[in-house]
Amino acid sequence: MRNYSKYILVLGLPAVFAACSKINNQYFANGSTPALSASTTSVAPATADSLNSVLTLTWSDPHYATTSSTELYTIQIDSSGRNFAKAVSFQMSGVLSDSITAKQLNTIALGFGFSFNVAYKLDIRLISSYANNNQQLISNTITISYTPYYVPPKVPPPADSVLFIIGSATANAWTNPVNPMIQQFTRVDSVTYQGTFFLQGGDAYDFLPVNGSWSTKYNVASNQVQGLDQGGAFQLSTGPGNDIPGPTQTGIYTILVNFQTGIYTVTPDSVVAALYVPGDYQGWAPASAPILGSYTSNGGTPTNIYQGYVDITTTNGFKLTNAPDWNHTNYGDTAANGESGVLNAGGGNNLNIPATGYYLVQANTQLLTWSATATTWSLIGDFNGWGADVAMTYNSSSQTWTGTISPSAAGGFKVRANDAWTVNYGTGGSANGLVDNGGNIPITAGTHTITLDLHLSGYYSIWIN
Repeated sequence: MRNYSKYILVLGLPAVFAACSKINNQYFANGSTPALSASTTSVAPATADSLNSVLTLTWSDPHYATTSSTELYTIQIDSSGRNFAKAVSFQMSGVLSDSITAKQLNTIALGFGFSFNVAYKLDIRLISSYANNNQQLISNTITISYTPYYVPPKVPPPADSVLFIIGSATANAWTNPVNPMIQQFTRVDSVTYQGTFFLQGGDAYDFLPVNGSWSTKYNVASNQVQGLDQGGAFQLSTGPGNDIPGPTQTGIYTILVNFQTGIYTVTPDSVVAALYVPGDYQGWAPASAPILGSYTSNGGTPTNIYQGYVDITTTNGFKLTNAPDWNHTNYGDTAANGESGVLNAGGGNNLNIPATGYYLVQANTQLLTWSATATTWSLIGDFNGWGADVAMTYNSSSQTWTGTISPSAAGGFKVRANDAWTVNYGTGGSANGLVDNGGNIPITAGTHTITLDLHLSGYYSIWIN
């Protein structure tokens, strides 16, 4: 034990206990702060140097009172100026130097978000201690310049720098080409794409590098891997592959696709609670019925206010259920004619409408009220001086409304119900969807076919061709 007796004789017992460390119920003299140095202050390796040592760190012996082979050393590296708040650390024992490869430094630097071929400052320090982490001593901080070298992406990014989402989970299912207004990612950088999209719960999707083509796509090697609904590894595929499993719950989600790492992540923005609308018009089948949606922030409290558009083709009534079956809460009308607008949460009479049509159905499960408003849709905007509406035609097969306009100059337009402003939609929605009383939808000069899609409750979209 180094100089232990000397300290007892000179300083006396009280001082020894004040200035020494306790190791396994024995007291030892404190060590001295290690001095750290680096073999260079500037590192800019080439890709070919990946496995080579490019930086050697050395430090002085802290002279702890135990065998030097048991002394613990922790090297910390962080982006300069952060006071090691997000440091990457690695440990070793019984040595007074360590060599770091280009690959190690590059991985650390890229983990900090550094760009290729750009010089950045890194702060490095050493923490010494006994093997049990007692008496930690922190060295001086040295700063070096590091330039990350290019690492080929794990998955090849789109050659044309565009990326789209497609699939049964998306607003327009497997229709290809997709609607770029609501299904195109934003390019963050050469290897990162991000987008916010409507996703139907329990369905699947892929990523497309070329809109309208099936020759290449991005999917997953196996769709049986747990957690893929929240993110995971993806691949470039020219064959069948496996579609990416979507989230279990319908809602708006942000997807980040990182080609450098080959990993995508899925983060919920808002999710939707649903009321199902089974009725005579579709065979009284809750599992296949349209839904009324109530969007809430992820983890938020449901609003109890639901709405959606339903093409009701018979007048023999319908009901609302809070699950895709008849085994949970069923809502009917309190009146025999089914037209009181008051819900009966125990079943009750069928909800009735006076005539067939395309209805905006709304319900409040807290106040127990409901309404159904028949709608037809039209276009209005700069192209007609915000005057006479251009009628749209409903297609029951595609569940969309279409109309044609021919602006003589670029401008804006909106879609509205029943030639009035009571219900109208414009831009400003999450995931590029339409919102009630939103902003004007931009359009260029020329003849355009406008397609309005209202069949996904709470998420309404538009195509401009």
